[in-house]
Amino acid sequence: MNKKTNITVIGGWSGTFNVLYGLKWLKMREDLNLAAIIAMTDSGGTTGRIRDEYGVLPPGDIRRGIAALAKDTGMVRQLFEYKFHEDWVIGGNKIGNILLTALWDIGGSFEAGLDIACKMFEVQWKVIPVTLEDVHLGVRMEDGTEVIGEKNIDVSDTNPGEKTHDANQNVAEAFLVGGEWNLNPRARQALLESDYIILGPGDFYTSIIPNLLSKWMKEALAETDAKIIYVCNIMADKGETTTYELTDFIDNIEKYAGEVIDYVIVNSWHIWEEAVEKYKLKESKKPVKLKPEMDFAGKSYTVIERDMVNDSDLVRHSPPKIAKVIEEFIEKKIS
Repeated sequence: MNKKTNITVIGGWSGTFNVLYGLKWLKMREDLNLAAIIAMTDSGGTTGRIRDEYGVLPPGDIRRGIAALAKDTGMVRQLFEYKFHEDWVIGGNKIGNILLTALWDIGGSFEAGLDIACKMFEVQWKVIPVTLEDVHLGVRMEDGTEVIGEKNIDVSDTNPGEKTHDANQNVAEAFLVGGEWNLNPRARQALLESDYIILGPGDFYTSIIPNLLSKWMKEALAETDAKIIYVCNIMADKGETTTYELTDFIDNIEKYAGEVIDYVIVNSWHIWEEAVEKYKLKESKKPVKLKPEMDFAGKSYTVIERDMVNDSDLVRHSPPKIAKVIEEFIEKKIS
C-alpha cells in the first residue's frame, strides 16, 4: 500500500476554503491526508456576536473548514451560512455558528464539539483550531496606532468598521492579546507529520499571520521535514497590506514564521485594467506581481509563477488551479 501524502493548510476565511476544496477533488484525493489549521481570532460579524454573548471560541472560520472537507460541501455550506433574518428569532446569526456553539456546550469543550460536528457531516480529514485559548488579534500601524480586534483591523471602504485608525497605511506589527496563545497540540502534531504545508492564501494579517503568532508555531515549522509553500495574495488589501509588493508579503511571512519557506506561488495571469480599476475604486485593492527588478538571489525559497485567478472573480484564487499546482509538487514535477 502506498504511503499517503500528508498536506496541512494554514489560514482561515475563504482562502483556506478554496485550497481545501480544490485539493478535495484531485483525482489522487484517496492518497491524501488533509488537515486545516485555522486562525482563532475572528471577532467580526455574526461570529463576533456569538463569541461575545456565549464566550465560545470563534466558530466562523472553523465552520468554513468543516464545509470544505465535508462529504457534501454544497449542502453543508448552504446550511452553515443560512440565517433567520428576524433578529428576535436567534439574533440573525448563522446556523453554522449556532450549531458549533451548541455542540461546544453539549460536548463540554470546543474541540469535543468540533469532533461531533465533523462526524455529523462526514468530514474525512482534520479541522484543527490553531489554539484553544481565548485570544484576540492586535496590530500596530505604521503611524504607531494600536488596533485591537479583528473586526476593527479589517477596515476598508466596503467594511467601514469603527474607523479607529487611518487605513491608508500598512500594518507594522501584529500580536495576540489575552490568554497564553499556546499552539494546539493537535496542530503541532499535524505540522510534524506533514509532507507539505501550505500557508495562505487569505487576508494577510487577519487570516494567515494570527496562526504564526501562536507560541511554539515557529518552532514547529522549523522542526518539521515538510516542504513549506506560501501561496501569495493576488491583491494587496487596504488597511493591512496597502502598499505591499510581493517581496513585502514574503518578508513578513518570514518575520513571523522564520526563514522556513521553500516555495512561493505568485499569480502570473494578467488582470485587465478595467478589473484593476474596479477593485481599486470599490475595494482599494491592487494586484501583486513578480516584477523584473525583484532580486531573489541567495534566498532559501524558489518563486514560482502560475495562473491562479478564479475566472469568475479575479480577486480570488481558483480552487482547481491551486490544487493543480500542489499536484505538481506531489508528483515531483516541481522540486
